[in-house]
Amino acid sequence: MTSSSFQRTLTLPATLCEQAVQYLEQAARRTVDGAGVPLKAFRAAADGDCTLPVSVVEQAAGCLLVLATETAQSVRPSVLRATIGVALCLRDAVEAVRQPALTTRFW
Repeated sequence: MTSSSFQRTLTLPATLCEQAVQYLEQAARRTVDGAGVPLKAFRAAADGDCTLPVSVVEQAAGCLLVLATETAQSVRPSVLRATIGVALCLRDAVEAVRQPALTTRFW
């Protein structure tokens, strides 16, 4: 999975994957650019082990942040917080994969 010859993937918790599907569906209905690809991937992953390519998770996070921006004035604050929360969880998962592994040795 971490080899350069393979596309890097990450496995998300099922609840996060399901929440992302819900918000990506809203993004697709609002025609947020690029929401279709992650929506399709997250739907398929929600039926399995929730393993997705890192690039798709990153794209989904961006789409959800755009959705939050576009709906900020028209939704309840709790809905806005939930949308942003899911986007940030996705972004944090991507960042965790991209950070180099820490060694346990002290120099």
